Amino acid sequence: MIASETIYIKNIYYMLSYAFSVLKDKSYRKIETESFENISELLSEILAIGVAKQIKQGLVKDYIEISETTSSIRGKINITESINEQSFIKGQLNCSYDEFSVNCYLNRILKSTMNLLIKSDISHARKKKLKSILMYFSEVDLIDVSKINWKIRFDRNNQSYKMLINICYLAVKGLIHTEKSGEVKLMEFFDDQQMSRLYEKFVLNYYKKEHPELLAHSPQIRWQIDEGADFLLPKMQTDVTLEYENRILIIDTKFYKSNLSENYGKNIHNTSNLYQIFTYVKNKEVELQGNDIEVSGMLLYAMSNERIQPDSDYVMSGNKISVKTLDLNQDFEMIKTQLDGIVNEYFKGRI
Repeated sequence: MIASETIYIKNIYYMLSYAFSVLKDKSYRKIETESFENISELLSEILAIGVAKQIKQGLVKDYIEISETTSSIRGKINITESINEQSFIKGQLNCSYDEFSVNCYLNRILKSTMNLLIKSDISHARKKKLKSILMYFSEVDLIDVSKINWKIRFDRNNQSYKMLINICYLAVKGLIHTEKSGEVKLMEFFDDQQMSRLYEKFVLNYYKKEHPELLAHSPQIRWQIDEGADFLLPKMQTDVTLEYENRILIIDTKFYKSNLSENYGKNIHNTSNLYQIFTYVKNKEVELQGNDIEVSGMLLYAMSNERIQPDSDYVMSGNKISVKTLDLNQDFEMIKTQLDGIVNEYFKGRI
């Protein structure tokens, strides 16, 4: 993986802003003019602005189950707990009931993540800002961030939390506790899986936003089999597919520590990745045969720290297959130029 320190921190923000369009809102625009010492500074600022905005709109509430021993019967009586506590001796019973409260799971994640970031390597000013926001979470409980269930279903009522929870996920996964002191130490931010997902989402949404003339999406490709059932075959899920008139470009984004493999001391393309994109392209071509549609494929690697980077074009069985590299450690305008260049190369003269 590329260490996050080798990517401009501001570019991480731009990638996030394409991945989560809400970051294009004017509330976040000042981030573009600020400089950040590390990733946790950036995530802290995004959360501070986003949560403050959410507080103005109103923190989401949900029904949570409350269990308490009381002399006033409320909700469901817990017979077993009441017997174990012997609360009936005092004229009390253990009861459970639902209460509509801000102390719901989403707000617990926000509070616990902000609390985590306060202990991290961020400026005193940002710590102060987060502490002032936490005052609005006095009725919200802290939870163990290492045990958060990130599989959250968002609906119309909590949709505004989607980006905030994703930022929390990145922050929590990027920060770990030291074993002895319990203090939080900034380690290598963004593991392979996190950066791969962000990179993929960024490229897809960049083309959706900046090139509306294209159909930019990420469909599955069906196996073009002559016999047999396909339910045991792996899914062919594309990262980015660009379509315009009679041309299709299937892009598979890759974010690795090493973009090339080594075979007997010689650098070669990653075999499985090349097989994958070739399989995608050929199956798509067979699916569309007779429609006079040109299908091409591209492996788009994020530039690593290696001396040699992929930059090749091939024609394989009549289809153009490219292996390219996108440098994320440069001015963002240059990144845009590279991505726009792909459109110009594959769809020039058509748009």
